Amino acid sequence: MPRTSRVVLADHPHHIIQRGHNRQVVFVSDRDYAYYLENLKEWKNTLGCKIYAYCLMTNHIHLIVDPGNKIENLSLLMKRVSGRQTRYTNKLEKRSGTLWEGRYKSSPINKDEYLLACCRYVELNPVRAGMVDKPEKYMWSSYRYKAGIESLHWLDLDQCYMDLGLTKKVREERYREWVKDSMPEGECELIRKAVQRGQLTGSHRFVEDVAEKIGRLIKFQGQGRPKQEIK
Repeated sequence: MPRTSRVVLADHPHHIIQRGHNRQVVFVSDRDYAYYLENLKEWKNTLGCKIYAYCLMTNHIHLIVDPGNKIENLSLLMKRVSGRQTRYTNKLEKRSGTLWEGRYKSSPINKDEYLLACCRYVELNPVRAGMVDKPEKYMWSSYRYKAGIESLHWLDLDQCYMDLGLTKKVREERYREWVKDSMPEGECELIRKAVQRGQLTGSHRFVEDVAEKIGRLIKFQGQGRPKQEIK
């Protein structure tokens, strides 16, 4: 069955998932996680991409990436970072072959509707997996930095996050409340299915607007409720 061409949009955030080959473990030690993040930082700066959220699980990764004005930078970023991790792991384990499954999954996000919701989805992965009971207890996600627990100078803060408050302290407090608030019914499944199927994360109107912009029919499976308003 031929692969469908993925939709990548300039200056839009994309939810990315990449899994280990046959769901094998990718990260074993703290050094493995740190090496991935160092390369992510280097290549996002080199290519001019923005990283709004991340979560490194033992056998897969989640990223929220904006490729900037060159859509090819999304695939270049993933190729460079995953390639370095493969060579690093193969050298450590004295092995050869691929570390990752063949193709990462991606979903362009309607930032006004779902960007904060997707960041929450990404950063709550360890909680849903039963690895921790609170997101701040997991060391390898962006939550601790956006919640004001630690500093990470290379992480980008999207406009939706910045609109949470006029000061850094207020934004961090409101983001903590937002992440810990209950998700609207169906939100988690909506985001999961969108990225797994390579569809857009947004409303029917967003899908129609993108289809018109790129001159291509985009299948719409139907989405649930948009994000809750943060007060």
